[in-house]
Amino acid sequence: MAMAYERPPQVGRILPGFAIIGWRWISRHPAMVIGPVLVPFIFLYFLRLISPPQDFPLQVIGAMLFTTQNIGSWVLGDSATYRLEAYLEELFIASPVTRLQYMIGLSLSNLIAAVPALVVLAIVLALVTPVPWYAWPVLIAVILLLWVLVSAIGMAVSTRIRSRRVVWPVGSLVFTVLGMLSPLYYPLSVLPPAWQTVTRFFPATYAALLVQGTVGVPGTVSSNLWVDAGLLGLFTTVGTAVALSFYQWRDR
Repeated sequence: MAMAYERPPQVGRILPGFAIIGWRWISRHPAMVIGPVLVPFIFLYFLRLISPPQDFPLQVIGAMLFTTQNIGSWVLGDSATYRLEAYLEELFIASPVTRLQYMIGLSLSNLIAAVPALVVLAIVLALVTPVPWYAWPVLIAVILLLWVLVSAIGMAVSTRIRSRRVVWPVGSLVFTVLGMLSPLYYPLSVLPPAWQTVTRFFPATYAALLVQGTVGVPGTVSSNLWVDAGLLGLFTTVGTAVALSFYQWRDR
């Protein structure tokens, strides 16, 4: 009797599959969407009370970039959970799925979960300041570049974690520090000159300067937007390559 024909695995389904995971996380638990929206709005609420009104558009942009940076912490948590607790990573390792496909899929699912918060903040930004039409593609591109970088960092850090107990504190420490040390919620000009130099070593600094300059937020540092875009791209490329080199796809 002839053997039944077996179709080859459809590895091209991995990204849509992970996209569905991100969507189902929202559709099954709508209350979970409140968390990503609520965290940046807590900062915005208090900053609105204590800072000049003209700084509010800058702070909304900062909230969008801070939300994007938090995706790195979510990727870290999911990656560590799949490896340490659910043992799903071993299933993907044994499948035709490549390391890059797995990493992109996991990052995509968390980006989808962050979209509602980013959309709400984008609406707020459009209400509080006139945004030129060409600023929206720049804002989207910056968010995507930052998403790629922080997702790679999250994956790299997760592979070094050996206990599920430290996932949350490590993720919070890494990405909160990266977010708060960069001038996201405040103008770069308010920092001392020495600290301004230090912030130049953080990629989110160039993300903030590029978006602020394109939108035309008053009170921000005048800078060369092309230089900011080039440095952001350089940080993303080099940082992602270095982070991925630390990610262990198989146990050694």
